Amino acid sequence: MACIPGLNPTKTLGTISSSSSSVSSINKNLLFSISANSDFKIAQIKKQKLPRICTVMATKQQHHQQDELNLNALTNSDRRDEVIIAAKSSLSNCLSETNLHLTIPALKSKTRGKVRDIYDGGDYLVLVTTDRQSAFDRVLASIPFKGQVLNDTSLWWFNQTQHIAPNAIIAVPDKNVTIAKKCSVFPVEFVVRGYVTGSTDTSLWTVYKNGVRNYCGNALSEGMVKNEKLPANIITPTTKAADHDVPITPDEIVKQGLMSQTDYDEASRKALNLFEYGQRVASQHGLILVDTKYEFGKGPDGSVLLIDEVHTPDSSRYWLAHSYESRFQNGLEPENIDKEFLRLWFKDHCNPYEDKVLPDAPEELVMELAWRYIFLFETITKSRFQILEIKEPLHDRITRNVAEALLSLQN
Repeated sequence: MACIPGLNPTKTLGTISSSSSSVSSINKNLLFSISANSDFKIAQIKKQKLPRICTVMATKQQHHQQDELNLNALTNSDRRDEVIIAAKSSLSNCLSETNLHLTIPALKSKTRGKVRDIYDGGDYLVLVTTDRQSAFDRVLASIPFKGQVLNDTSLWWFNQTQHIAPNAIIAVPDKNVTIAKKCSVFPVEFVVRGYVTGSTDTSLWTVYKNGVRNYCGNALSEGMVKNEKLPANIITPTTKAADHDVPITPDEIVKQGLMSQTDYDEASRKALNLFEYGQRVASQHGLILVDTKYEFGKGPDGSVLLIDEVHTPDSSRYWLAHSYESRFQNGLEPENIDKEFLRLWFKDHCNPYEDKVLPDAPEELVMELAWRYIFLFETITKSRFQILEIKEPLHDRITRNVAEALLSLQN
């Protein structure tokens, strides 16, 4: 096992957890996987300042696309059965809400996002990724293991993409937590799209079928159909108004003072490069990265930093590559492994934008989504997701790990 530098040259990225685990190789073509070995003590943290991120390197680099990934791997496997059983037993232990500002004196305040609870730690932000499932700007359910999957997935991608965009990550003290540099966050989401698809009000297919031919500054040709690949990847930025996303053009972003032209140009360039890289990696693993969103902030030194999450099942849409072309030619929906099926269920059973009370998500859909999140993580990273043994309440574990990490950062 070899250790490589953490995500940012001036800091190292580490993990501190109450449980230790070993890295499990899935096959001989393993590119590399992040070790979950995280049984660090506070004395070790002080000695090393921050631990390093550890990786297991494959004996051979993977240069060619792997065997075709098909739907059978998603719907019928021993691993799926194992995850479904574990998810059912963890339904009552989902992390739906945190209140670390009440248990850790060093944290000054809490901001509740759709999925993340964000705490002000002075020079740092503590981001806790919960199991909340969001769509239509609403919380639909809590999904077992989701917060851990998102944190693990983002960590993997942050490590892979630091050559494209520096990021704000300082440390990962818990499977559900990231500590980041405090940045001035740009109030713009960079939504990057490669296909005409989607079901929400701001999705490209929804606005296109309603007759829009210039969307967020992008000219769209006539005659396109749902799920068609765009001639080139595009950015459709959004900003926030109340509790929903609002499409906006690059010119409007600059005119409204949301970003300077220089910052917008740099962030948009990084967003397109990140997406192109993500598409290449996904393709090597039998997937299509359809669309995603990025967020950026300005660090204390004025640099534009990648923040939030990267290419997770929450922020991104993935399709199975091997069947896309034939299904598209026959007018069928692509085989997908994202959360679209849950969005469609709510659209079929209520008005998720206007109904004050939403129906409960069916348990079988909650279990399926838990599995799909893990399936995506394992498919892309070629590492085995660690289902932690429940030794203490999640909130207690997170409180202890975050408190120790903040103490080490202050010393």
